[in-house]
Amino acid sequence: MINSLKTFAALGLVVLLGVGPAFGEQAGAGAGSVRTSLAKAHIYLAAGDYRRALEVCQRDIDDAPSVEAYIHLTYVFHAIDAYLDHLSREDRWNSVEQLYLNFAYKDPQDLIDPPGGLTRIAKEMIQTGVHQQSDVSAAMATRLNKSEADRLWQQQTQWRTANPDTWWAGIPDAWR
Repeated sequence: MINSLKTFAALGLVVLLGVGPAFGEQAGAGAGSVRTSLAKAHIYLAAGDYRRALEVCQRDIDDAPSVEAYIHLTYVFHAIDAYLDHLSREDRWNSVEQLYLNFAYKDPQDLIDPPGGLTRIAKEMIQTGVHQQSDVSAAMATRLNKSEADRLWQQQTQWRTANPDTWWAGIPDAWR
C-alpha cells in the first residue's frame, strides 16, 4: 500500500510539473506541429492510451505555447475524467486498474517493480488530479485568448453532445 501511495504521489507530481509555462506566444509557425501532435493524441485517445495523449499535449505546450495547446490538454484531462466515470458506472473496475497501470508504467524498470493499488482509490486519485490540472490548463488558455478558448470549448461541447457515450475516445471533428 505504501508503494501505491508513492506511485500516486509521483504521478501527481509528473502531472503537476509537466504542464509547462503559464505564458507564451501564439503557435504561429509551430501550428503544423500542434496539428500533428493533435492527430497523435486522437489515436492515443482511441486506443485508451491516456498517458501518451497527455504527454503529447504537454509537449505541445512546451514547444509552442498557445491557447489551442492548453485547450487540447484540458480536453484530455476531461476525457480521462469522463472515461473513469463511464467505467465506474459500468462496474468495469478491471479497466480502471488498466488505466491506472497505463499512467504508472513508463519504463521497462516498472516491470520488475510493478505499482499496485486499490482500483477504486486509484479512480478517485486520478480524477482529483485531472480535475485540478484541467482547471489550471483551462485558466491558462483563457488568459492567452479568451475568445479563442470560448470558440474551442463550443466545438468540444458540440462534440460531447453528439457523442455522449464515447466522446472521450476521440477529438472534435473541427479539430482534425
